[in-house]
Amino acid sequence: MFVDRVKIFVKAGDGGRGCASFRRESKVPRGGPDGGNGGRGGDVYLVAVSHQNTLLPLRYHTEWRAERGEHGGPSNCTGAEGADLLISVPPGTLAALDGSEDSIGEVLAEGDRLLVARGGRGGRGNRSFLSNFNRAPREAEPGAEGEEHWLRLDLKLLADVGLLGFPNAGKSTLLSRLSAAKPKIADYPFTTLSPVLGVVQAGEDETFVAADIPGIIEGAHEGAGLGLHFLRHVQRTRVLLHVVDASGTSGRDPAADLRAVRDEVRQWDETLVERPQLVVASKRDAVGEDDPLASLQAEARRLSLDVVPISAVTGAGLLDLKRRLFRMVQETRATVVAEGPA
Repeated sequence: MFVDRVKIFVKAGDGGRGCASFRRESKVPRGGPDGGNGGRGGDVYLVAVSHQNTLLPLRYHTEWRAERGEHGGPSNCTGAEGADLLISVPPGTLAALDGSEDSIGEVLAEGDRLLVARGGRGGRGNRSFLSNFNRAPREAEPGAEGEEHWLRLDLKLLADVGLLGFPNAGKSTLLSRLSAAKPKIADYPFTTLSPVLGVVQAGEDETFVAADIPGIIEGAHEGAGLGLHFLRHVQRTRVLLHVVDASGTSGRDPAADLRAVRDEVRQWDETLVERPQLVVASKRDAVGEDDPLASLQAEARRLSLDVVPISAVTGAGLLDLKRRLFRMVQETRATVVAEGPA
C-alpha cells in the first residue's frame, strides 16, 4: 500500500534534573557541594533510507518519543544523555509543523538527517552554583523539557523520469515493459491509484528510475480525478515523458491530449514545463483507419518536442526509447553536478 502523507507526534527527551548533595566523608571536613548536572535529552531526527518508498509504517506508528536524560548524582556524577531517536523515511520526505505551511526541511538522499525536535538540556547540580559568596549552595535545576510537535510528512517520490498522460494512455503497460515493475493493468480508467516506481536497464551499467504518475486529467491542478494527490510527485522528476495514445481507436485526439496534460502540469508548477520532455506515441500496434501520428508530430514540433512511436505489446521502439531517456537523464545529472548544490 502506497502512503505519501501522514501526521505524527514527536517528543524529544527531557533533560535530567541536577542533583543537590554534599560530600560526606570521614576525615574530610567541609566536603562541600558535589551534586552533578543532569544529562541532555535525546533529539528526534528523520533519516532517509533508500529501501523505503512509502510512509505506510508511520500511519500505524504515530507517536515517537526520544529518551530523557538521566538525573545528576552525588560525587559530581553527570547524568547520561538520552539516546537520539531516528525515524526512517523514504528519500524525498518533507516535514512541516501541522497546521503550518512553513517547511522544517526535507531529506533527499540516503543517510540524510533532519532534526525535527530538540532535546532539553540537563539541569545544573548544586556544584555548579558554588562561588566565593555561596559556599554551600542547596539549589539545583530541573531539566528543560524537550520539544514536541505534531508534524505533517509529505513524500514526493524521487525519480529520473516521470510518465505523464491521460488514463488508459498505456503508461502502466509501458513501465512494465521498460522495467521489472508490476503495476496494475486493465482496460478501464484509473487502474493505477498510486505512483509506481521501476528501475530501467538501458545498458550494462546504465540505469535510471521511472515513475508512473496517475491521475492526470483536465482540471487535475484544481483537484479533478487524482490530480492534487499525485501531481506533486512530478516535481521530483528530472525528465517528463508524455505518453499519448496514438492508436486512433480511442476516440481521443492525441494532439489535444498532449496540450491538455502539458497545460495541467504548467498550471500546477510553471517551472516544470522547462524540464527536458519527450513524447511517446503509444499503442502503435493497434492503429485504426485514421492514423493520428502526423497530427501528434506536428503538435510536438510546435512545442519543440520529439516523438518516439512505440508499441509496448510488440516491443517496437522500446530500445530506442530507453537509450534516448538515459541520455536525457545523464544530461540533467551533469547539469546538477556542474551547478552544484543550491
